[in-house]
Amino acid sequence: MYPEHGNLTWILSLLLLSGVLSNEWKVEYQPSVCAVKGSSVVIPCSFYYPKGEKVQEVKWGQESKDIYKGHFIFDSASNNQSSRFQYIGDKLQNCSLKINPVEHNIADKYIFRFITKSPTGQWTGTGGSTLKIVDLKTSVTNTSGHGATKEGDSVNVTCRNSCDGGDVSSAFIWLKNGESIHKGPSLYWRDISPSNSGNYTCSLEAHNGTTSRVVNINVEYGPKNTSVSVRPSTEVDVGSNVILTCSSRANPPVENYSWFKVDEDDVIIVENKSELHFREFSLAAGGRYLCSATNKHGSQNSTMVTLKVKAHFPYISIIASAAAALLIVAAVVIAVRSLCFRFNEKRAREPEADHVGDQQNTVYLNWPIPDNSNEGNPCEGEQIETVYTNIDFNTKRKSDMQQQMDSHSNDEGAIYSMLQFPGSYS
Repeated sequence: MYPEHGNLTWILSLLLLSGVLSNEWKVEYQPSVCAVKGSSVVIPCSFYYPKGEKVQEVKWGQESKDIYKGHFIFDSASNNQSSRFQYIGDKLQNCSLKINPVEHNIADKYIFRFITKSPTGQWTGTGGSTLKIVDLKTSVTNTSGHGATKEGDSVNVTCRNSCDGGDVSSAFIWLKNGESIHKGPSLYWRDISPSNSGNYTCSLEAHNGTTSRVVNINVEYGPKNTSVSVRPSTEVDVGSNVILTCSSRANPPVENYSWFKVDEDDVIIVENKSELHFREFSLAAGGRYLCSATNKHGSQNSTMVTLKVKAHFPYISIIASAAAALLIVAAVVIAVRSLCFRFNEKRAREPEADHVGDQQNTVYLNWPIPDNSNEGNPCEGEQIETVYTNIDFNTKRKSDMQQQMDSHSNDEGAIYSMLQFPGSYS
């Protein structure tokens, strides 16, 4: 009824090695270990052996590798150790393994083996510990309901460690463009602005290398800071080249620019480009201008700029000369009429003899008077076109100029002066 002695010995040995008969040989693992890519992880492990045994070697291997042929990731008997796999246990009971950093390509089942001095003291723990590698998960929620994020929207960005199994027990930090800005699982903007645009990542606070995928927050908005610049100046020479440039900040960029000229009672659209060119500026081009910038989120007008025609000397000179000429003509006409009146009045009341006797002290002014049939002759009764009038001088007060003129004149008693009106004679 009992098994033969040889068979019994074999069965006892098998049970001993398997740990069924005795609980002295075994390895205990944590069946599954989860880690975030870029972090470090510890695979907990404990091992047991009979009293009296002394552990000489400890080894770790991956199930996908043939550890029974000596392919170990850690071997205490080897001097060639990997810096990534660190044995943090001992040769008593703790067989824990630390991996730093973890990457997706090392996800595997890890198995521990130890060797004692006993000829049969080689034990490999069955089952092993499965290492799972995950990424931090990020999600963006826009309460406005539309796809793009627009200025003024409410936006929530959340980071999650899927190793927590739905729990958010992990401590997170948030980074914007690589700079730490916040601690916690979420970022929330009730009224998001363009300044919040950027690239965001989350990380485990205890492991800075555990960076999530980049979340790009791109806040769109209508045109802002719309303005006009003028080259070379708002005071413009007639005929010169002037360029007005409209600029605006918008996201997405401005799709259309429009130029308007503002008159007192009307607004006229001038051009639909970002620049308004005047190749040869004219007097009519002067006035007030503004531009409008538009994208899909709205439009904005600039303030008005006024282009003034610069005062130019040649034009002033011509106008001034013309005005002076008109004033001179008017003055001459008045003077002629006054002299004619005095001449006729004096001739009427003075005796002829007295008139003849004063010839030596008389200065004659020779005024050619245009023949104007509509207005009549300004010196009534005279048929000739030359009117003589005399100005009496006291002989005792003869000036130096008069003496010089007397010395150069054949007619010692008269100075003749002629003023001819432009266009009066053919």
